[in-house]
Amino acid sequence: MPDKKLLILNQHQMQQKIDRIAYQILEDNFDEEEILIAGILPRGNHIAERLKKILDQIAPFKSKLLTIELDKQSSSLKSNINFKVEDCKDKAVILVDDVLNSGKTLAYGFGVFIDVRLKKLRTAVLIDRNHKNFPITTDYAGMALSTVLKERVDVFLTENGDEDAVYLT
Repeated sequence: MPDKKLLILNQHQMQQKIDRIAYQILEDNFDEEEILIAGILPRGNHIAERLKKILDQIAPFKSKLLTIELDKQSSSLKSNINFKVEDCKDKAVILVDDVLNSGKTLAYGFGVFIDVRLKKLRTAVLIDRNHKNFPITTDYAGMALSTVLKERVDVFLTENGDEDAVYLT
């Protein structure tokens, strides 16, 4: 990792972004009975867990956490999931990741649900880097960040959240 790193979001700012995303999800899904929050391992799932925790406190609907593990190095969709895709039929699904860079990870995430009719599929990311190679847009983004391709965005999440941070390196 390069010696220079620039703090983009501290723990408090990161929590504010996650809170705001949760309220946007609430507004967009207020009339739902249940939503499914699908977190992409590893960090997308941590953010999904936090979103679920907030929504459980503020939303009239139930939320269920789904976990998706993707082989991001593969040239085709290879995934492990902790749910039956058929159980998602006619439900609202929020696909969550930490950083949207090229869009490949979210595109693979969409692929998990390709054979089932969903009521709606939305995306949520903490950081949208604006370097998409795939026609992927975010419905809920904590922050849009224009960077150069050689820069990295590193998201650090801790169990209790006291050392959370986002750095540009």
